[in-house]
Amino acid sequence: MDADSLPSGVGLATRSGKPAVDAVVVGAGFGGMYSIHKLTGLGLNVLGIEAGHDVGGTWYWNRYPGARCDVESMEYSYSFDEDLQQEWEWTERYARQPEILSYASHVADRFDLRDQILFNTRVASARFDESDDLWVVRTDSGTEVISQYLILATGMLSSANKPSFEGMDSFKGDIYHTGQWPQDGVDFAGKRVGVIGTGSSGIQSIPVIASEAQHLTVFQRTPNYSVPAKNRPLDPEEIAEIKAIYPEFRAANRQQSSGFGSLRPRGEVGALEVDAEVRTAEYERRWNVGGFDFLRGYVDLMINSESNQTAADFARAKIAEIVSDPETAKLLSPTQLIGCKRLCVDTDYFQTYNRSNVDLVDISERPLAFAKDGLVVGEDLTELDCVVLATGFDAMTGSISKIEIAGRGGVTMNDKWSAGPVNYLGLTIAGFPNLFTITGPGSPSVLTNMIVAIEQHVEWIADAVATQAAEGYKTLEATEVAESRWVNHVNSIADATLFPSCNSWYVGANVPGKPRVFMPLIGFPDYAAECDRVAQAGYEGFIRS
Repeated sequence: MDADSLPSGVGLATRSGKPAVDAVVVGAGFGGMYSIHKLTGLGLNVLGIEAGHDVGGTWYWNRYPGARCDVESMEYSYSFDEDLQQEWEWTERYARQPEILSYASHVADRFDLRDQILFNTRVASARFDESDDLWVVRTDSGTEVISQYLILATGMLSSANKPSFEGMDSFKGDIYHTGQWPQDGVDFAGKRVGVIGTGSSGIQSIPVIASEAQHLTVFQRTPNYSVPAKNRPLDPEEIAEIKAIYPEFRAANRQQSSGFGSLRPRGEVGALEVDAEVRTAEYERRWNVGGFDFLRGYVDLMINSESNQTAADFARAKIAEIVSDPETAKLLSPTQLIGCKRLCVDTDYFQTYNRSNVDLVDISERPLAFAKDGLVVGEDLTELDCVVLATGFDAMTGSISKIEIAGRGGVTMNDKWSAGPVNYLGLTIAGFPNLFTITGPGSPSVLTNMIVAIEQHVEWIADAVATQAAEGYKTLEATEVAESRWVNHVNSIADATLFPSCNSWYVGANVPGKPRVFMPLIGFPDYAAECDRVAQAGYEGFIRS
């Protein structure tokens, strides 16, 4: 890598004959873009490295039919720039993937971010050079760049989980993964399509594919709860009302445990503290409002299994009410508690099974395999022209584990995380100085509005970097004691809730061989307050040198 191969906005220095920058940011999604913008604003020379050919991260790769955000548009956007949030106009309550990608592109244009990003490039490895206290970052083309800081903005839901089924290579049709969708789209007209998986991407794509395909067969291992989105165009007056109070609106969101939800009030009592008729009426009202609001009616749904069961029973009754065939409705009804897996938000998902061109096949007790002409479950062949893998992601750690990262003493990140991810504040890892993870495991990340969590992380990192420079420190590194205490804290919070009770991707259950550890931290405002406290205490729990 030389001056000619670097993006035009990145200045070139050299060290030991190699190009050097102040910070390398891996990924150009919302976390990566804000990191580049914020660190550049400190006067740092920043290089972004992105595998795709443009910005957008999760919303660049996930182009499957029906892809849509499950956080409301007026809340799912940057708040760091008042002009930006005032000028951008969302069109729907829940934005579709193309609109979110357009927003990401608008942000990149507005702040000239592309001039600092090396596209179509993957980071293959990163090694901490202890002699110089610098990171040596190597790309998939074999070129190297040296950096003081390494920011992993690799995304929590960006590493596609692609299971290997028996006979997969023999299938003569096309195979697609929702997380790696062709940019030009897929034409399903006149085709017999199979979809494997009924998680969020399956639940969003199945209604759209069913409306296009000659016939759709859904292969389901585990049914999931889903609530209606009740999506609609946004009223200009509604937008204006929120924009008029955006500072207060954003501040209120940051006091929510999920980083969003200030549009509508939460309940203030437990589900069992009211009569059954009152409770049912409240569930009905929130079901009709749509979205995650359904689980916000009572304060104890994620800490009291009996209370949770009342919400689960209501949701199962809705499935039975919507789906015409009783046997199909039964197969679609989850048996676990509601909310311990990520709640899905849909548009006409359960109604889709009333279509004459849609079948549901249960694969919970019979193995699924590919054949030349389709999919085999047990001894039954379903002939198909193409198959969609809606099998989700190697969440939270998958994109990091694909990079060979070595810290002090040559210890690799994968070895350190072999029994599950460990870190301090969900931001830093002992033995890996000046390396930061954006919304990594051990932070609220996927249990929040991701952009709120991203802004909090990036701003904390930027403040730490600025403080380092002002006070003459070269490295910032978590201690093993602080790391151990933080991991215990994350586990203790999780164990006080119902979240770990499910085999969800929160614990890595969807990826064979992945350690079963509850990865995110529950409770955003307390987390952000603790991060601030640590910084104000002179970076308690860190070694600075």
